[in-house]
Amino acid sequence: MSKIDFKISLALFLVFAGALMRILPHPWNFTPIAALALFGGTYLNKKYALLVPILAMIVSDFFIGFYDWRLMSVVYSCFLVFGLIGLFIRKHKNLATIIGGTLASSVIFYLVTNFAVWAFSNWYQHNWQGLIYCYGLALPFFKYTLLGDLFYVGVMFSIYEGVLVLSKNRRLAKNPV
Repeated sequence: MSKIDFKISLALFLVFAGALMRILPHPWNFTPIAALALFGGTYLNKKYALLVPILAMIVSDFFIGFYDWRLMSVVYSCFLVFGLIGLFIRKHKNLATIIGGTLASSVIFYLVTNFAVWAFSNWYQHNWQGLIYCYGLALPFFKYTLLGDLFYVGVMFSIYEGVLVLSKNRRLAKNPV
C-alpha cells in the first residue's frame, strides 16, 4: 500500500470511527471528534486534516439529528480550528504541545459553543447574568469534553506513534545499518 493510499484509508477509518463513537452511548461530550481534528492536523495532509472531523460530524449528525444551523456552524468551526491547532502541533510535536493543544481545544470548545448557545437560543437571559448562568450549567459538559479529549488524544497519538516506532524497528531489523 502506498503512503497516499494509507493516508486516505486512515482518513476514512477515522471519519467512520469518529461518527460511530458519537452515535454509540457515551457520557455527554465524551467523543473523539476534537481528538480527530488534532490528530488529523498532526498526521494527515492539510485537506484531510480539516475534512475528517467535519465529515465525522456530518455522518453522525445524519443519524443523531441536525439542529440550529447557527449552533452547528459554531460547533463545526471549532473543529476546523482544532485541525489548525493540529497543524501547529505537527511543526512543534512534543508532549507539551500535544497536551497544550488538547487543553486549548477543550477550553475553546467550552467557551465558544456555550457563548453561541447563550447568544442564539432563548434559554438564557441575554445579559451578563444569563451568560454566567449558561457557562455554569455547562461545567459538567466541560468536564466530559476535557476528559474525552485527553483520553482520545492519548489513545490516538500513542497508537500511531507506537506503530511508527514498531515499523521503524522492523525496517531496521530487516536492513541493519
